[in-house]
Amino acid sequence: MTGTRGTKGAETSSRLAESMLELIQRHGYSGTGLNAVVEHAGAPKGSLYFHYPQGKEALGQKAVELAAARFGALVAGAAADPAAVGEVLGRVIGELAGMLEGSDFQLGCPVSVVTLEMGGQSERLREACAEAFESWVAPVGELLVARGRSRRTARALATAVVGMVEGAVIMARAQRSTEPLHCAARAIDVLLAEGAEASA
Repeated sequence: MTGTRGTKGAETSSRLAESMLELIQRHGYSGTGLNAVVEHAGAPKGSLYFHYPQGKEALGQKAVELAAARFGALVAGAAADPAAVGEVLGRVIGELAGMLEGSDFQLGCPVSVVTLEMGGQSERLREACAEAFESWVAPVGELLVARGRSRRTARALATAVVGMVEGAVIMARAQRSTEPLHCAARAIDVLLAEGAEASA
């Protein structure tokens, strides 16, 4: 019985985090109420504070961590490809473009949303977002190091790439077009190709 309760509890906690993540993507952090999260998750009333006793910030942190892990897995999967770095990252951007189109441009990056809304108000959420961005910069940097860049150059390029993609996602939602993402993919390909020539 204890194992069953533990499994159900974990499932409820996971559903709450998933719902928080999706609602933040659609409505922003400030526009996402806890009652809406509970309803969306189909969770029992009172379960939110049982699983997240520190309330909305704790649940928001969990949603940011979930988003970071998913994008990180996407990058890690692409990094196993021996193709040129620009081509690999282009495929990652293509997947993001597909996600945006599939949601009718309703789902954006929850990390950028939370950063913009809460970065100056909640140190807990600011740190969670900073860690999320770092979890994306680091594997891109390692991918570049593996392709022959120095660590310093790889870090700079990886930071620029992540920043470019984040900005392109925001522009894509505003314009209801994936063109900003495709432009970012082409620019990244040029940037990394030039970096390779300079390193040669």
